[in-house]
Amino acid sequence: MGTLLLQDWKFIREDVFDAFYGDYNDEKWLDVVVPHDWSVSYPFSREHSSGTGYLPGGIGWYRTKFRLDDNYETVFIEFDGVYKNAQVWFNGNYLGKRPNGYIGFKYDVSQYLKPENTVAVKVTHTDTADSRWFTGSGIYRKVTVTANKGAYIPSESVIFTFDGENITIKARVVGELSAPVTITLDENSWTSAADVDISARIEKPRLWRPQAPCLYELSFKSAGATLCRPVQVGLRTFKFDPDTGFSLNGEDMKIKGVCVHHDAGCLGAAVWPDVWRRRLEKLKKCGCNAIRTAHNPAMPELYELCDELGFLVMDEAFDEWEGCKNKWIRGHNVYPPARQGYAEDFPQWHERDLADMVIRGRNHPCVFLWSIGNEIDYPNDPYVHPLFKEMTGNNDSGKPARERVYNENKPNMERITTVARELAAIVRRYDKTRPVTTAAAFPELSSRIGFFEPFDVMSYNYKNHLFESDHKRFPNLPFIANENGHKAEQWEIVRDAPYIAGQFLWTGVDFLGEAKGWPIRGAQCGLLDTAGFEKPEYYKRREMWTGEKPPLPERYGNAREILLSKYGAAQKVGDYYLHQIEVRVTDADGHVCLNCAAMLNYSVEDGIIAGIENGDMSDCQEYAVPYRRVNHGRAIVYLLAKGRATLTAQSENESLTQVITL
Repeated sequence: MGTLLLQDWKFIREDVFDAFYGDYNDEKWLDVVVPHDWSVSYPFSREHSSGTGYLPGGIGWYRTKFRLDDNYETVFIEFDGVYKNAQVWFNGNYLGKRPNGYIGFKYDVSQYLKPENTVAVKVTHTDTADSRWFTGSGIYRKVTVTANKGAYIPSESVIFTFDGENITIKARVVGELSAPVTITLDENSWTSAADVDISARIEKPRLWRPQAPCLYELSFKSAGATLCRPVQVGLRTFKFDPDTGFSLNGEDMKIKGVCVHHDAGCLGAAVWPDVWRRRLEKLKKCGCNAIRTAHNPAMPELYELCDELGFLVMDEAFDEWEGCKNKWIRGHNVYPPARQGYAEDFPQWHERDLADMVIRGRNHPCVFLWSIGNEIDYPNDPYVHPLFKEMTGNNDSGKPARERVYNENKPNMERITTVARELAAIVRRYDKTRPVTTAAAFPELSSRIGFFEPFDVMSYNYKNHLFESDHKRFPNLPFIANENGHKAEQWEIVRDAPYIAGQFLWTGVDFLGEAKGWPIRGAQCGLLDTAGFEKPEYYKRREMWTGEKPPLPERYGNAREILLSKYGAAQKVGDYYLHQIEVRVTDADGHVCLNCAAMLNYSVEDGIIAGIENGDMSDCQEYAVPYRRVNHGRAIVYLLAKGRATLTAQSENESLTQVITL
């Protein structure tokens, strides 16, 4: 039912007056593969925002053509994510604009179809100080064309729930049915003559849990024709209790989570799903059982992987509401900041963006919490309140004194209570089965102005010292440590208090942006670096969470050999296979040389090097070139190929060479 539009795209990074015309000549434009992030194709420069990793934005245009070989009645084009302000034309017809860069959107193009169809997309990301982390630029997630003949079921209309005994399945049928709908859930089957509304008991249900994430496939057919893409669902129940914490399927469980941003170093925001698979598999071995999408909806495939691999997910919508936060452009907490961002679009778009996030995620068994905002109550950023003459947040070491004190001309923090009620109501309108939370940064104040009232669970960022007293103040409210640092005592507070559901560590993986200052171009607080390799903190955390002792460290030595090893099976998306090649420089005994920072040159036959990453945030070598230093003797190469390909790695003096055929 769905056709991916990944290859045969043309791209130009400039504003072109008439590029939306179907017959526009784009032959001189660059050939690109979608997902595509143009920001990482350019050099790092101090002229760009430190908050978003010293990389450029701008305006870009994309164009592609495709044919449909049959006469379809309804055709949709769906974008999983475009950063940002995506304007779409189909055969020269303007379809609309979506400012939010993190949530997917689709258009019905049935009335504009031709034998050959042209898609044109304009992306405007000129305000590159619009975030506190790297965002990327362009069509950085997949694009799908879905065609239907006759009746069909919109995927967003499907609702699946399980209450511990019974399942319910609801779906809306569009068009006239020629035969009843057959609904199957693995070995279970039902029929419906119109819109689907089924309640049934599943005998001996196979429950979904992190240790054994059992999944069922839900499908809809009529007269042998598929009406909707199959939906992967899971059977599980969970509960947050203010005294005993969190339980899954009736068993107490401590949440051991990590926060993640959406980039992957050299790939930028254009991350192929198997890159996340490699990361998640390593986090799983560390004892991690939960992911927080900080601070925006993630790519759809991440939730599918969490369903499959057994991670709970806190899905987060926004980092700011009406009030625009400080965006650092010259280094973290270096004043003055910029103030661009989603707050400009929030009044008009928040309801649709939030609803679309909930609708997209409500059938995933992994999703167990909806977060409507991150640190909205951060003091003086921009909200203030007369209860506090001076307020300091957890990241305010460099904040000038004038920015710490109460100023009646700034927005009053009581406003966020009103907005929180509205957002929580939107979530519950589309999903009543999961609790709503928010990440509180300054509960010392926000807990005193009614801000907690709309929430089912309260999440604290770096406020573990308040849990005991606030548990007594709010005895009916469950708590979770939503952002924690790496210190052992922060975990011990969570571990030893039954009423705290668990913690999310900041962070699981290093990420671009939120840079301290040139030449450091990203945040280095992850268990894994941007190349997906384990850092020393990874093994410390694994011992805390699993009891497994750290391995003996690699050693310093003389480089004798380059080892190239492929991670897992290549992932096929469209016509391409993604290969992840781990690079290690070893000594004569096969040990990785931690002291090695050798420059390696790479060449490929019958393939494309999509990126080379070493995890070193101080390495400002541009990503677009086919060479890069190893960091602590390691790097990773992402290679795209349509078939057999050969990668060669060679040191600068050509004394070390290794070849791998894929």
